[in-house]
Amino acid sequence: MPIAKTIRAGIVGAAGYTGGELIRLLLRHPAVEIAFAQSRSSAGIPVSAVHTDLYGETELLFTEEVLPEVDIIFLCAGHGEAVKFLSATTLPDTVRIIDLSHDFRLEATALQGKRRFVYGLPELNRELIRQAGNVANPGCFATAIQLGLLPLAAEGLLDEVHTTGITGSTGAGQGLSPTSHFSWRADNIQAYKTLQHQHVAEIHQSLRSLSPGPKPEVHFVPWRGDFTRGIFVTSVVDCRLSYEDALSLYQRFYATAAFTHVSAEPIDLKRVVNTNKCLISLEKSGSKLAIHSAIDNLLKGASGQAVQNMNLMFELPEHTGLQLKASAF
Repeated sequence: MPIAKTIRAGIVGAAGYTGGELIRLLLRHPAVEIAFAQSRSSAGIPVSAVHTDLYGETELLFTEEVLPEVDIIFLCAGHGEAVKFLSATTLPDTVRIIDLSHDFRLEATALQGKRRFVYGLPELNRELIRQAGNVANPGCFATAIQLGLLPLAAEGLLDEVHTTGITGSTGAGQGLSPTSHFSWRADNIQAYKTLQHQHVAEIHQSLRSLSPGPKPEVHFVPWRGDFTRGIFVTSVVDCRLSYEDALSLYQRFYATAAFTHVSAEPIDLKRVVNTNKCLISLEKSGSKLAIHSAIDNLLKGASGQAVQNMNLMFELPEHTGLQLKASAF
């Protein structure tokens, strides 16, 4: 039986990459009607003129206005903009918010006026998200790293973690910078924000709240890759479990997860690009366990996870509107 379109959704900051992916997903979502796509820079312009992959699929125009007669608003503006938006905009208490910036992810910043934000990692906080009026969507690197480490943290088996991850150019957003130009990015790799990436704080918050043992310390080196989308992360830890026991632990932990899957075979990035999946694989050598995790930074790392959170908030099956095929070839 078809699902009735009962959710009116608005998108603030809809002209960027995450806004475009949200529009693409919500146009196909059986329970959602897009009420507005707000963008100050593109107001009055057809959505398909900016997000050209949507040409012929929608006649929606960008608007400068925010319509309060909606059920949910997705905030896709830059970091720091969500706080400004909520401070300057009066919305009915009934309007739910999913913020895709880092403004409300930490416990110290989760309260904004009367609104308290729940950290929106479903594999960690599924039941809290179901009851939430406001959700702070996790960061893309934070999602990939945490999903690789949650099972060990839950067993108190995490202490020192050394993590390296590589991301595509869309992770830098749509604005141009020297490191997002094709001529710089092509055939090039660079480490950046070494041991100082902004996502480490939310990673520590989640892992330390879950761990009954040591408080994990994550040392993270992110890399810029010469491709457009996707994140591949490898975390290395000391682990007393055998490979077989570690694999069994991970498979049990994610047995009911809608999109996170543990593979006994090697994983690669193309298996997750254009999907809301996270794939995880393990390798053991001596006392060291390597955990590989891969996601699409714009979907499971941003807009797809936001839709997954919306589904939970409105009591829909998590997969609704997210049955996507990987761009494997």
